[in-house]
Amino acid sequence: MFFNIFGILRDSVMSSIRSLTIPIQSFLIEIGDLSYFTARFFKESVKRPFEFKEFLRQCYYMGNRSLVLVGITGFIIGLVLTLQTRPTLLEFGAVSWMPSMVGISLIREIGPMITALVCAGRIGSGIGAELGSMRVTEQIDAMEVSGTNPFKYLVVTRVLASTLMIPLLVIVGDAIGLFGSFLVENAKGAVSFELFFSQVFASLEFGDLLPATIKSIFFGLAIGLVGCFKGYYCEKGTAGVGRAANSAVVFTSLLLFVIDFVAVFVTDIFYEL
Repeated sequence: MFFNIFGILRDSVMSSIRSLTIPIQSFLIEIGDLSYFTARFFKESVKRPFEFKEFLRQCYYMGNRSLVLVGITGFIIGLVLTLQTRPTLLEFGAVSWMPSMVGISLIREIGPMITALVCAGRIGSGIGAELGSMRVTEQIDAMEVSGTNPFKYLVVTRVLASTLMIPLLVIVGDAIGLFGSFLVENAKGAVSFELFFSQVFASLEFGDLLPATIKSIFFGLAIGLVGCFKGYYCEKGTAGVGRAANSAVVFTSLLLFVIDFVAVFVTDIFYEL
């Protein structure tokens, strides 16, 4: 009887360990597949022919169709950030620092991160669903049979387009966010346009713009790579397309936070040196 109880306990412990290790194993396998996918992208991106027409079409699709959403998001962020912060600064008699505070906060961290998250939902899910539907309907297989390189035409163009357009969208979102902050300051404290933006640019340095721009480039690269990876290797069936789009957004959002943490950590080390 004692050995039976011991066997039952052992089996339950082993099943619990397996239930914990299987998700970890699947996650590590997916990281390895994504790493191989990334290496293949860099290899294919330098090979001819270069699909300039498809690249420009994807730039228009990602940039122009995401511009309104990014603009509205940036405008609301500027309004809310100023409305939430102004009473505290007014209490300490430091309301004159508002333009500098908003400018540094938006350009260093809030603007790039929020814009990247919005684009992860807008662009990443779109890429995953589009390529996933092409995989399910065997269009990618048909391109391979016809002698076309589907990876070059579908993946490389989309990743390069997202890498280029996300930093531009971040700049637009930052500018509109600063304008929203100016509207609040002008309504509350009658601050002129010239005074507000002169204080914003006076508080900014090259060290504020460069890390944010580099970080935005990596954000765009991550959004394009994960979206293409999830869609290119989509499971069969219509349900697989939905899972590809959903997992692309979730995985990209987590990856954006990791990239942001690494960028802030490296920047702090650089400033200390």
